[in-house]
Amino acid sequence: MTVHIIKLCVGVQEVSDLMAWQSARRADMEARGARPENVHVTRMTPRRREEVLDGGSLYWVIKGFVQVRQSIVDLRAVTGGDGVRRCGIVLDPELILCSPAPRRPFQGWRYLAAADAPRDLDAGVGAGLDGMPEEMRAELMELGLI
Repeated sequence: MTVHIIKLCVGVQEVSDLMAWQSARRADMEARGARPENVHVTRMTPRRREEVLDGGSLYWVIKGFVQVRQSIVDLRAVTGGDGVRRCGIVLDPELILCSPAPRRPFQGWRYLAAADAPRDLDAGVGAGLDGMPEEMRAELMELGLI
């Protein structure tokens, strides 16, 4: 059974900020001769590893709303410069917009049941929102219209 992870996207104001930040990090890795990939390092390692890797995604909360997700490719043990073991969540570079869902602030990450995950924006509900300017989409969210 698939389980997802939900996490606050600290320091990001819009989905385009996350996209630009990740793109810049991949370019920097490539310039240093490393394999360019998106790895989000977190302190705690998911105990439900098999369920997360069975089609799970990382759902990003931006400005109080779940707005976008990325498929989780792998979970790796990472040792920081301080010698502490952490978890590297390896993410697919594709950002998939989803139906905005409000979320209150929380620390760290949480599991998100597949049944509770926001739907992807596609040709059905939310059609046309993926090309909409960020400010307009944010205003519609604040008004509760999407």
